[in-house]
Amino acid sequence: MRPVLELVERLRRAPERADAELSTFVRAHQFPLLEGDTATFFFWDGQPTEAVHLMHWVFGLESRQAFQRIGGTQAFYLPLELPHAARVEYKLEVRRHGQGHWVRDPHNPRQAFDPFGSNSVCPMPGYGAPAWVKAEPGVRPGQLERFTLRSEVFAEEREVTVYLPNEYRRTKRYPLILCHDGPDYLKYAGVKAVLDNLIHRHEVIPLVVAFTAGGQRNAEYAANPAQARFLVEELLPGVRARFGVTEDPKLRGLMGASFGAVSSLYAAWQHPRRFGRLLLQSGSFVFTDVGRHDRGPLWDPVVDFVNRFRTDPGRVDAQVFMSCGQFESLIYYNRSLVPLLRQAGLSVRFVESPDGHNWINWRDRLRDGLSWLFPGHLRMYYE
Repeated sequence: MRPVLELVERLRRAPERADAELSTFVRAHQFPLLEGDTATFFFWDGQPTEAVHLMHWVFGLESRQAFQRIGGTQAFYLPLELPHAARVEYKLEVRRHGQGHWVRDPHNPRQAFDPFGSNSVCPMPGYGAPAWVKAEPGVRPGQLERFTLRSEVFAEEREVTVYLPNEYRRTKRYPLILCHDGPDYLKYAGVKAVLDNLIHRHEVIPLVVAFTAGGQRNAEYAANPAQARFLVEELLPGVRARFGVTEDPKLRGLMGASFGAVSSLYAAWQHPRRFGRLLLQSGSFVFTDVGRHDRGPLWDPVVDFVNRFRTDPGRVDAQVFMSCGQFESLIYYNRSLVPLLRQAGLSVRFVESPDGHNWINWRDRLRDGLSWLFPGHLRMYYE
């Protein structure tokens, strides 16, 4: 925040030089300004502006925070204390002519993408993108193959993309993961490069991953019996008929994020002993102890399932990796399930991170989950 205070003092002494001083300030700094555990957000584009607010997705903080105007200028700033290793996605609400408009931070080139567009990113000093999220030198890449599966459950054809490790041979049998929201994991989490790197490092055993997607995603993934049947009765046999994958249920896994995690857990619960490993990221595991939930009718089957699951968690019979961001409203529900699973005798690993409900958070936890569920020759996992 010190550079902003110095700017304020310069503008106080020479208000006639406001535009020149602000232009110089913007060119000289990277935004947000990071000092210790404080991030200072800054906005100025030279246009008349009534107000600016920070819009973020950090559960526990007021989601709409007002910037302070610098003197009589059109510049605004907001200091915000955040955890040292935090990573925050955000937008700015800029108010002009009585109307508020959401925009990315014009002075911050860092962006994160998702199916809805993109957000600006504030990485605190303690955060760093892992080296293994991008193709590393010397890594022999795996291949992506696609096939069309006729689904009688959903009365339509579904496209499936399958990751095959570089060493893949049809005569061998490999562990298998069925992955929800497959196109999004590939596009926004860069999971192919992650798999290539971790397998090359021998941190993860060579495995096959089948990426699938829902036609009406939220309804299908909301603890829907039809989706569980599709996974078990159609997708699994379809992959087994085309590729060299294991017959051992203990070496078969399900993975997904958000509602995809719900669908993964639900399928393993509905069809015990079909999947022995689960990778569940930011699961939407909302439940109620008394009364009703407040998340809308889409969540009704999810809450009903999780309430039933909590009475019989041992029915899953799988090794379970869970991760969740500390900035998510779902953190309470994820934390609550962990001791319940352990009390039922399941092997569980749970990882939290100072991040939110987004694809980069899920990407950054993939080594933790994959190396624990499917360890390679190094047999290590990460704290």
